[in-house]
Amino acid sequence: MAKKRGNNEGSITRRKNGLWMAQVTIGRDPATGKLKRATFYGKTRQEVAEKLTKALQERQQGTFVTPHKLTLGAWLETWLQHYKRPRIRPSTLDSYEIIIRRHVHPMLGHIDLRDLRPEHLQQYYTEKAQQGLAASTIVLHHKIVSHALAQAEKNQLVVRNVCRLTELPRQPQKEMQTFTIAQVTTQLLSALQGDRLYAAYLAFFMMGLRRGELLGLRWHDVDMHVGIMHVRQILVRIYNRDATGGRKTRLSFHEPKTEKSRRAMPIPAACLAALRQHRAHQAEEKLLLGPGYQDHGLVFAQADGGPIDPRSMHRYFTQALQRAGLPAIRLHDARHTFATWMLEQGVSPKVVQTMLGHSSIRMTLDVYTHVSLDLEKQAAATLNAAFTGRG
Repeated sequence: MAKKRGNNEGSITRRKNGLWMAQVTIGRDPATGKLKRATFYGKTRQEVAEKLTKALQERQQGTFVTPHKLTLGAWLETWLQHYKRPRIRPSTLDSYEIIIRRHVHPMLGHIDLRDLRPEHLQQYYTEKAQQGLAASTIVLHHKIVSHALAQAEKNQLVVRNVCRLTELPRQPQKEMQTFTIAQVTTQLLSALQGDRLYAAYLAFFMMGLRRGELLGLRWHDVDMHVGIMHVRQILVRIYNRDATGGRKTRLSFHEPKTEKSRRAMPIPAACLAALRQHRAHQAEEKLLLGPGYQDHGLVFAQADGGPIDPRSMHRYFTQALQRAGLPAIRLHDARHTFATWMLEQGVSPKVVQTMLGHSSIRMTLDVYTHVSLDLEKQAAATLNAAFTGRG
């Protein structure tokens, strides 16, 4: 008589069709709390017993992988829809889907998940670099695949996350393009006097707002009496998943990405004065259009009250620079200009971090290393002068 197997040693039974089946508990489903079992089939009892013994050994060694036939492409789709979609912003989901569909899936999607090796990913990074992708973009690809494999590791679909065994391309320090205070005040703002978005350009340079933050700003987020602005909403363009042959993308309002991005900011007096003038002009536009005005309560809107497309805002900014005779920079560089000015004026990096809505001060210092290093040199010179008595 065969010896009865103990707890956690699995079970072997014969099916009605004559095949043998072995089962072993491999853990609990984190979502349901139910026991998860692996099943093996064979023509003989010895065949399934060997499979079961191998599985038990791998479970003890921590190298057990649940039997499956998933490819990397199939798992990325599962991970994206069931693990990420409920937790990330639609715009972030859109970017992940584009990267997977256009880049990762064509090159790596066919590989069995269990057979994926570090060299597959290393070759992918190399080829993408040869195609001209920036190092920072390749790092983002790596991050997406790594997060997906980390979940697969938790689910016992792979033995290890092979992304940890790869070497990423070196990211060169980007040289930021910023304007001096004189360039902004003397050239840009002078050329834009009377522009209906004058207050918006001023806010970009004097408050360091992100494009989506400024375009999502509502009047009830601005306390004109105490001079405080609250960042509570952003405007982004996302895929129109509800479309049935219409537009592929649409504008959508969302909460800021992180808790640090939700912030209250003091409004400089010059910005406050410009906002008052802007509100008066907006009231005239509203009165002129009457029932045709789309009132979303937005601070910066189109003439009919509708939201301004972020892409259009960038175009308006480029045209404004041309009118002022200034070199072309990105709209996001206005934010860099603001942070650079603040640090050059001796404002604490911690304060700058809070005003920018960065998630950590490390991020602020990493982005503005060139400025903070100059400040550190000044501080060292000040200490040296005090120590030696020489000014």
